[in-house]
Parts: sequence; C-alpha cells; structure tokens
Amino acid sequence: MNAGDAIPPAELEERLQFEILLTELLARFVNIPDEQVDGAIQNAQQRICEALGLDRSILYELREPSRDFVTTHGWAKPEFKASPPLLASNLYPWAAQQVLAGRPIRFSSVEELPAEAVVDKETIRRLGPKSIVTFPLVAGGKVLGALSFSALNVERRWPEALVGRLRLIAEIFANALSRKAADAALRQALEQVRQLKDQLELENAFLRQEVNEFHGHKRLTGQSPALQRVLAQVEQVAPTGSTVLLQGETGTGKELIALSIHELSPRSSRAMVTVNCAAIPATLIESELFGREKGAYTGALTRQAGRFELASGSTIFLDEISELPPDVQVKLLRVLQEKEIERLGSHKAVKVDIRIIAATNRDLEKLVREGKFRQDLYYRLNVFPIKVPPLRERREDIPPLVWAFVEEFATQFGKQIHSIGQGTMDQLQRYPWPGNVRELRNAIERAMIVSSGTRLKIEQPDAGATGAQPSQAMEEVEREHILRVVGQTAWRSRGKKGAAGILGLKPTTLGFRMAKLGLRRPA
Repeated sequence: MNAGDAIPPAELEERLQFEILLTELLARFVNIPDEQVDGAIQNAQQRICEALGLDRSILYELREPSRDFVTTHGWAKPEFKASPPLLASNLYPWAAQQVLAGRPIRFSSVEELPAEAVVDKETIRRLGPKSIVTFPLVAGGKVLGALSFSALNVERRWPEALVGRLRLIAEIFANALSRKAADAALRQALEQVRQLKDQLELENAFLRQEVNEFHGHKRLTGQSPALQRVLAQVEQVAPTGSTVLLQGETGTGKELIALSIHELSPRSSRAMVTVNCAAIPATLIESELFGREKGAYTGALTRQAGRFELASGSTIFLDEISELPPDVQVKLLRVLQEKEIERLGSHKAVKVDIRIIAATNRDLEKLVREGKFRQDLYYRLNVFPIKVPPLRERREDIPPLVWAFVEEFATQFGKQIHSIGQGTMDQLQRYPWPGNVRELRNAIERAMIVSSGTRLKIEQPDAGATGAQPSQAMEEVEREHILRVVGQTAWRSRGKKGAAGILGLKPTTLGFRMAKLGLRRPA
C-alpha cells in the first residue's frame, strides 16, 4: 500500500479496537496488587491473541543459576494446548542466546532465520509453528525471561507498528513481574527479620531466666578415672550432632556434662536451651515445648514460640526426660525423626534444626518394660549413652571439688579460707554422698556460712538422715583404710613412717593398689 492510499475501514476499525485494548491493559497494570499480577498477565495474553487472530502466547521466566527458561504464563487456542511450549537451550540455542543478549526475535517464515540457527530451524519445522515474535523481558538492565506470540496454522507478517505495541506489552509485563519479585523478596526478608527478632527476644528472656536460676560451679572439676572416661566420651560425641542420653543419679552434674557437649560442638555460638521436664505441669508441657497459636486454648491470648523453636540452630537439654507424658513422648519422637514440630492450634509443620541431649536419673529400660516409656523413643534417644558416675565412685575428686566450692562461696560471702583439716577431708571422702555433688556443695555452703576463721570446719553429714549407709564392700573398706593411712603420712609412702610401712606393704605394692582403686594425691 502506498503512502497516499487510504486504509480500508475494516482495518482501521481493527487498529482502533486494538489501541483501545492496549490502553485498557496498560491502565490495569498501574499499581496492580502482587496477587493479581499472574492472572492479569494470562488474561492480557488471551485478549491480545484473540484481537490479533494469533494462536498462542507464552511467557517464560529465566531461572538462576541454571539459566533455563521455564513456562510460567500462557494461553493457546484449544486445538494447540497439547503442543509443548518450550524455549529450551538445547532445542533453540540460537533463540536462547538472542533473548539472553536482550535482542528480540521475529520471523514470518522459518526460512527468514539466519544460517547459524540450524538447530532452531529443525526444531521449528518439527514442532510446527509458522510465525513467531519473541521479546526479552528486561527490568533494571536484567533479563527476566521472554514473551512470545505465534501463529501456528499459517504464516503472518509482523508490521513495525504492531511489533512496537507488543514490545510495550512485554515491557509492562517485565516491570510487573520485577515489582512482584521485589515485593515478595522484601516480605520474605521482613518475615525473617521478624522471626529473628522474636527468637532473639525469647532467647534473651530465656538467658536472663537461666542466669537468675543457675547456681553452682560452671566447670567439671576432678581428675578421677571415672570422670576422665566421661570427658573422653564428651569429646568424642560433641562434634557429631548426634543425640545423647545422660544417665546418672540426681546431683551428679548431668547438666554440666550437657553444657560441655554443647560448648565443644559447632553449635556453641548459640545458647543451650534447658528444659526440666519434671518441673513443668503436664497441662503446660506441650505448649512449653512446641509453642502455641493464639486461641489454641482458653487463656492463650497470644502466639508463643516453644522451646524447640527457640533452640533451632542450637542444642536443647531435656532434663528428667522420663517424666514426659505419653502424648508428648509421641510428639518428641516426631521431632527426632522428622526435625519438625507443630504448634498447639496449628496443623502447619515448622522445621527446626536442633540437637537433643536428654538426661534421666531413672532406669529407662525398666520403664519401657513397665510400659511407662515408649520403646521407640528410648531407642531414638539412646544413640550415644553416657553414664555419669556418682560421687562415691570418684572420691579422689572430692578434695578439688571442696576447694572449688570454697573459692566460690569465699567470693560470694566475702570470707577467706586458707586451710581445711586433713581429718575433715578424710571424713568427706569416706561419706557416700547419696546426693552427690549437689549435696557436697550444700554442705560446703553451710560450713562457709557459719565459718568465722580462716580454717574451715565441716560437720560430718548425717548419713542416717538420708537413709544412706556407708558401703561395706571389701574394696570400699580397703579404699577407706588406705586413704586414712596416706592422709596421716601426708601421702608419703616410703620410709619407716611412710604409708607402705604402716600398712605392711612394699611401696610398689601400695602404688599398684592405689592405682587400681583410682587413688591419687590431691593437688
């Protein structure tokens, strides 16, 4: 058609209607909410294809780091919906390079493609499209994907005026998708910040509570073989992240063992979370451990994260694990198996990255046989068991423990203690200490309170008050006798007045017996 030729009325009407459609579509994408972007794009693809008599429109988004194009939006006439819309790099290598370089693709016939597009031509002839125009989706100087329009039945021309308008549509789509992605990333970042803020507030509150409630010496003191065996196990298991079960009598220091495992682990940068399962009422233990949603039960006025969420990325210490109710045992088993929890009042699973250290002073195997503890949970917890020895099995640790507690309370009470009688120390080592280290610490605290000089006097604990009886085993009698004699000789074994002479033994024999009994001279 020459420049002076008039445009046929039908074609003029068609152009006018298309211009009205573009204006309407452009107006719709101004300040469109994120949740409406996808639907608006597909609706626009359909209306443009129907207005121009096209067969299909596909929008591909570029995925990083694979650099693959994935179909995310599209419309096609019913007879063409079964044909696969692809922009795979191996099927269209030339076209993919053009799009990644930010260049549009347009051809009315496959023969118009350049010679280097050999593979693309073969693919197009096999799949059957006749004419295609494709625009890179670019926003902020970055290629986000591509928008394609195609005629699949017959070849058609792509006039410059039409290409310019379709390019405008591609720019609108690119901006809408870029804004949607940016808003989604911002919301995700804000949600992460909120979660970290909530977790930090919970952790700070928990640490303040722990500081207020924690009492006792914070280091494991002693050089006895029994304690050294435990510490060797701690060093073995700490870096692994495996579940640990601590078993031992009350007062033996199971929490300090758990803290040592945590501090030697890769999780040591975060605080260990401690839960005493026996101290929380059965009606509250589930919400305390797993958290709750607002309105989960009467009185639940706010959403609350549980201890497992608080410990995510760290270690949780479950003391007195045998006291967990059966329904909570089931939920704990899921935490161990799936590493996820569900808050009370919610069916949404929350992933947690935690290491579990459990402790008990009861015989879990016996409780399993009695049906009071789940067998499957016991096997899950008993991955790496550690038996924490009672104080009566590490008597040589009593002197350094006594002095450690004396130093602690001397600072606390503003007193100075320079000496403790050997007879007093011998009595402390002979006593069986049914309350273990905790009972010893209490005895030293009482003695420090009533002390008025620089020499500490410690009353012999009353074994009858606790029902404890001194051990009468031959090994215990021998241990006590040797301790009493070496204490009298200031741990000198040789010579007429040495311990070996008093006991009627050779010094080497005495040394052998002391090594067998685990007796060492206190520092």
